Amino acid sequence: MNHDLVALASAYGVATEFWDQAGAHQEVSEDTVVAVLAALGVDATTPESVAAALHDRRIRDWRRTLPPVFVVRQGDGATCWVHLPHGDGARMWIELEDGGSRSDVVQVDRWVEPQDVDGVLVGEATFALPADLPTGWHRLHAEVTSAEFAPEHSSTVLVVTPRALELPQQLQRRRGWGFAAQLYSVRSRRSWGLGDVVDLEDLVSWSGRELGADFVLVNPLHAASPVPPMAPSPYLPVTRRFANPIYLRVEAIPEYAYLSEEHREQVEVLARTVQPANTSPALLERDPVWMAKRVALELVAQVPRSLGRQAAYDDFVEREGQGLDDFALWCALSDQYGEPELWPDDLADAHGAAAEKARTELAEHVEFHRWCQWVLDEQLAQAQAAARDAGMEIGVMHDLAVGVHPEGADAWALRDVLAKDVAVGAPPDMYNQMGQDWSQPPWRPDALAEKAFIPYRDMLRTVLRHAGGIRIDHVLGLFRLWWIPRGMPAKAGTYVRYDHDALVGILALEAQRAGAVVIGEDLGTVEAWVQDALRDRGILGTSILWFEKDESDAPLAPEHWRELTLASVTTHDLPPTAGFLAGEHVRLRDELGLLATSYDEELASHEADLAAWEQALRDRGLLREGAGEADVVEALHRYLARTPSRLLAVSLADAVGDRRAQNQPGTDQEYPNWRVPLCDGDGAAVLVEDLPSIGLLRRLVAAVRS
Repeated sequence: MNHDLVALASAYGVATEFWDQAGAHQEVSEDTVVAVLAALGVDATTPESVAAALHDRRIRDWRRTLPPVFVVRQGDGATCWVHLPHGDGARMWIELEDGGSRSDVVQVDRWVEPQDVDGVLVGEATFALPADLPTGWHRLHAEVTSAEFAPEHSSTVLVVTPRALELPQQLQRRRGWGFAAQLYSVRSRRSWGLGDVVDLEDLVSWSGRELGADFVLVNPLHAASPVPPMAPSPYLPVTRRFANPIYLRVEAIPEYAYLSEEHREQVEVLARTVQPANTSPALLERDPVWMAKRVALELVAQVPRSLGRQAAYDDFVEREGQGLDDFALWCALSDQYGEPELWPDDLADAHGAAAEKARTELAEHVEFHRWCQWVLDEQLAQAQAAARDAGMEIGVMHDLAVGVHPEGADAWALRDVLAKDVAVGAPPDMYNQMGQDWSQPPWRPDALAEKAFIPYRDMLRTVLRHAGGIRIDHVLGLFRLWWIPRGMPAKAGTYVRYDHDALVGILALEAQRAGAVVIGEDLGTVEAWVQDALRDRGILGTSILWFEKDESDAPLAPEHWRELTLASVTTHDLPPTAGFLAGEHVRLRDELGLLATSYDEELASHEADLAAWEQALRDRGLLREGAGEADVVEALHRYLARTPSRLLAVSLADAVGDRRAQNQPGTDQEYPNWRVPLCDGDGAAVLVEDLPSIGLLRRLVAAVRS
């Protein structure tokens, strides 16, 4: 590959080579590099365009007085630069987020060779920032002075991030534990066919008060399209910032009490059309639930709000700002035209003339979708308040998906910071020899920095507002992502590097402000330095028992597990433990044609792995000979409790004896992913009200609390 092209790719964080999961060196094709650079707005199609782009990239910052953002770590004694005509002077000061200011920004003696920029000799002055700045989103000002011209003023965003997050005080002295649940599958007798936020409130209140749980980890609650068919995957939402109103409990909205008798009866009839599904083990159907719930919500939304309620709504709309308005407009346009591919071409720009006209013409629909987010925000707040009232140290732990649907609301409204014509995925590995294409558009690292990371911050703030914790799916994505150019197979992609210091630091800042614990899903091929960097910022990792092996591929002794992790026996990408013990995942992958080897070979490998784990359990005195399936499940959780992991999660599916997987990676329509209701080992539906009477649940709770 041409040296200049390699240099240009490096300047934009695009890998031209990498080492795969097996440790083999791989070179990226020139076509891939050129296509990925094009997605970053860089023309690399000819030697001349490469040379021009490389020159522009090298002098980009020299053309600025200040960059669009400085992100620093509290106490690091960081420096910042100012570009100015060679020989001119400058002074700097900081406008603090709370309204105060700091003038102790001192220039330091550091020589940087001046550069010729468009015919002007430009120098660089270096200033030392105070080491004791408070964390927050501040403003850094610079005034450039010269003998010939009036002073010129510039300013930029200065983000001071915490050195590290800390666990809640109680969890610094003891281990914490909680349930992990797919909320849509956790229903009660009052649910509308799917688990909702009030079911979550009941779960946290009961498990906190009666069992001493510290958290409940739920699947991503991000919004899906309001137009059926509603995508079942919580990991392919239309936005990561706002939540899915299908999780609303209609009867818990305060205005429901003031419905007319006629409308109340109508809502009750709608509820009865979907509530029989609550006690059925049949696959979950989102569309009938949403169709019934939407009609009910539209009736409740028409009820006049009291003076105080209106003020609360106005505050919410103002707080969420343009992001909420854009999302609500996208939903209204979807109501009007259907899938985005059917929209008129002039609506492609979220802030163009046609979109602005639609805001007025569809104002009633826009208002409805804003209102849905408000009442959902209130119910999420109530769930977290119930968790804390129940004594939980963390409470509700939300899950942040790695990306969004390519035709969704974020892809539409944030198209200036999301890359076009590429998708996020994963390179080939031992499980997926062709790689994986997740179809999600990635953040553009350069554009995100140009926006001072504010779209990223705003997303985090909304998700964290009523969270005691957050799990970051594929946390490696804060460091690098596998980009796949449109029209190329997943294996033909390459890695693109991100400013992880900034992204992780801002995550830590917003989590600290929310009082939330952060968990990074760092499974798979994650370099040790990445785990070290996360640990250094107080971000916990993830440990799954089945994946914890030593160098000889034997079960890792519990005392050798990492301490700063959220540990569990299983994950939603595997069957519940009872099903895993029975080889359900091997049978299923064989039926779906996903095995790289024969069924017999895969099953033999699985059984050898189980035998090794059962021997490890016996060696620790946790399992007797001839033990039954439930005994093995309990022993695995007791093994978990012998690790130093700070947080332990019990899958609610494990606790009730469920056997079916929620998700089978590598499938779309071949398996009913994200549609399996919570059931017991006999396949009967389990409701929230049933949980206190389940003996296995009590045994697993006792195991992790031991």
